[in-house]
Amino acid sequence: MPRQPLELVPFRGLRYADPDVGRFIDGKFDLSRLLAPPYDIPDVREARELQRSDPHNAARVTLPFALSRQTPGGAVPRHYRAAADLLHTWITEGVLALDERPALYVYEQVTADGRRQRGLVGNLRLPEEGTEAAVRPHEDVADPPVRDRFDLMGLTRANLEPIFLVYRGGGGTASAATEAVEENPLVCTRTRDGAEHRLWALTDPGELRRISEDLRHRSALIADGHHRYAAYRRLYAEYDDPGWRYGLALLVDSDTHPPHLGAIHRVLPALDTDRAIVEARTVATVDPLPAASPEPFVHALEETEAPALVLVSASGEAYLVHDFEEDVLAQAMPDHSPAWRHLPTAALHEVLMPLWGTPEETVRMVHDTPAEALTAAREERGTAVIVPPLRVEQVYAVAERGELTPRKSTSFGPKPRTGLVMRVLD
Repeated sequence: MPRQPLELVPFRGLRYADPDVGRFIDGKFDLSRLLAPPYDIPDVREARELQRSDPHNAARVTLPFALSRQTPGGAVPRHYRAAADLLHTWITEGVLALDERPALYVYEQVTADGRRQRGLVGNLRLPEEGTEAAVRPHEDVADPPVRDRFDLMGLTRANLEPIFLVYRGGGGTASAATEAVEENPLVCTRTRDGAEHRLWALTDPGELRRISEDLRHRSALIADGHHRYAAYRRLYAEYDDPGWRYGLALLVDSDTHPPHLGAIHRVLPALDTDRAIVEARTVATVDPLPAASPEPFVHALEETEAPALVLVSASGEAYLVHDFEEDVLAQAMPDHSPAWRHLPTAALHEVLMPLWGTPEETVRMVHDTPAEALTAAREERGTAVIVPPLRVEQVYAVAERGELTPRKSTSFGPKPRTGLVMRVLD
């Protein structure tokens, strides 16, 4: 099967353009009140707070379900249509405008703790039928979020936020061009989380050609945005429109800017921890841990061979679950490699949760911070499961074997902010 080149194509970005909807700081147009996290980060309450924070906040079009009392899976078409109408009203009124020239955009983020990341934003060409894709997923998807993004993008005829890709660039031409720009950014702003965001446009034809030549022989990994990528592919398959041949993407050289991989912890509402521990001991070793703070939990996971997890009760008792029986892992996951069976989320979802009778749809996901998972477990009188983060090398290895990690096994960051640059087909 022929391999399709990795192509990131220049486009005319749609950006906030009306100074009256933002504010000026030190003589520069500031967008901080208009930007939003990726659509799948805020819960309903947080989404509504974003939408109330400014009448032109990007979340008003990326999260239409939050304008009603329905959840994403239950949103009806009129909410997507309302988002589409609002987006095109903003364009008509000049709140948003297309840049004059096609460009690849250099996007830099510097987090509050000093982590710096740069990448290129452009139109990612999707794979043609009968070709090997240059972009590999590493995580499985569920249909409701794919349908949600498919409906929203289909009605707005827009990619409202980029997916996040990483590639092994080795400091090549594309990476060097990304690092070289410094002067006169199009955007320079600081969001409420303390992160700085800067955006530049690369429009020189010669430079764009050299970047294209460097990328075409490489491959990329989806770091964040699996559901949006699946929606991109569904749009391309179902609509007879050449515009859907592409989808908006941020491409980051992981050799130059190693991404941060945070953990995604679980909260299992109403699961009795004492019973869970008794049943876990039938398939693994369970040791009690000091319950002073989350830090010892993280240290214990770092010192223990995978798969390992920490269970914490609503009252704070903590237990390290490790040394799973190999025949149990093999029986539960016969079609996967030994390395996949030793992923912590695989042991949790394929061995422990069936043992406990916990349905997948009842599990609450908590990004990055163990303390938040412990608080949620107390509130819901359930059990928190503290999960160790994967390493970038592990994720590349899983993808290269053609396997997919269990859903929500990784949280790559920093994630691109929504609203800096968008793409419309019309």
